[in-house]
Amino acid sequence: MASGLLKFSVLVLKYRTPLLLTGCCGVFAANVFYHVFPDYTYRKLYQAWSKGEPAVLSEKLENVFQTVLNDSAVGSPDNYSAFAAYGFHPVGAGIPWLPSGAQIGIPANFNSTPDDSAGITDRTVLINGREVEWGSEAGATLKDALVLSLDAQRFSVAREVARLECGGPVLHAAVAPACLSGAWIYSIALKQIFGLHAGSVVFRAGANALALGLGAVSYFLATDAVSQWLEYRSDKRAAGLSRDYAKGGVEFYEKILSRNKTLRVLMGPKGEEMYAPSGNLFPSSLLSLKHAPYTSRRDGILSLLKEENIKDAVGT
Repeated sequence: MASGLLKFSVLVLKYRTPLLLTGCCGVFAANVFYHVFPDYTYRKLYQAWSKGEPAVLSEKLENVFQTVLNDSAVGSPDNYSAFAAYGFHPVGAGIPWLPSGAQIGIPANFNSTPDDSAGITDRTVLINGREVEWGSEAGATLKDALVLSLDAQRFSVAREVARLECGGPVLHAAVAPACLSGAWIYSIALKQIFGLHAGSVVFRAGANALALGLGAVSYFLATDAVSQWLEYRSDKRAAGLSRDYAKGGVEFYEKILSRNKTLRVLMGPKGEEMYAPSGNLFPSSLLSLKHAPYTSRRDGILSLLKEENIKDAVGT
């Protein structure tokens, strides 16, 4: 067995550069694949259905989508398309500068207004196996958190457009090959530091295992860092379109926090494990802080509004 391990190590050492390039290209392709063909992957996954047929995006929401594209001044608006998605918040995938373009999913509850909440109340929402009673106090609070103003709707769509426009999916996909390359560098550095190139196969294998562990930790930390950077950047770009968009952004995150606080109560112990009393999400682990806190994202937009007010005051 030791002989076979030695032969394998010699083979890897001999072809390490081609193997590294193949591995990096492979993980990059795997991570970016569903963004290259969003119409056949992402849209199939998030498409809303009604009576056995794909739900059609309403004219109102199509107008919201086109307004956001126009306000965002995207380079190729024809490369963006929208569809009716399930859930309660917009989702997006794709790479705008590729022929397949980008897809934005807009949920049906965006058709709802304070005077007409049919887009929400005509849906069955189960929490812990029990249907939400929209007429109850908790149900009414949850319904109010799901009804967004036009400005909040536009902000939430603009946020997805900004994330895709700056190549968010490509940046995410690039993290894995970068960390794989880092693991290879860690391995070489450890062997040089401890003089293991001419040493025992067991020690070299241990160094490789440690390098892979460091690479894995780097991957988790880098993935979270990229995700949070993209979220803050997308928020800033969407809120920077106008004061109305910024005010809509504050409302959007206030509504999310209100929804999460309500779910924390309705879900009982599970809700307390998932949502903080503030409405933020609890991280799944110490190495998984994937999303920026909603309170922080809201406060960032409030800071932009305050800066705008200061500029206005100075200008007058």
